[in-house]
Amino acid sequence: MTEAGRSEADAASLVAAITSDYRAAALEPADRAMLDYAAKLTRTPGEMTVGDVERLRAHAFDDRAIHDLCAVAAYFAFVNRIADGLGVELEA
Repeated sequence: MTEAGRSEADAASLVAAITSDYRAAALEPADRAMLDYAAKLTRTPGEMTVGDVERLRAHAFDDRAIHDLCAVAAYFAFVNRIADGLGVELEA
């Protein structure tokens, strides 16, 4: 069993579903809100509004959690842009 009480097979299935398309995965509403926020910040950062933060607060995310989510998503995008700009190719 995994930490969340899922079997290894269930956990692997969830990871595969999230990797394929998180919107089709069986997620808790707070997890979906978190991933919606990260996806929007990554894909359309200029469209972020205070409403995006309020949706996270509605799922009990506090200021620290929202900050951490924003920082991780933004940093990941930043590092990818650096790699893209330098022509770094992914390993097989």
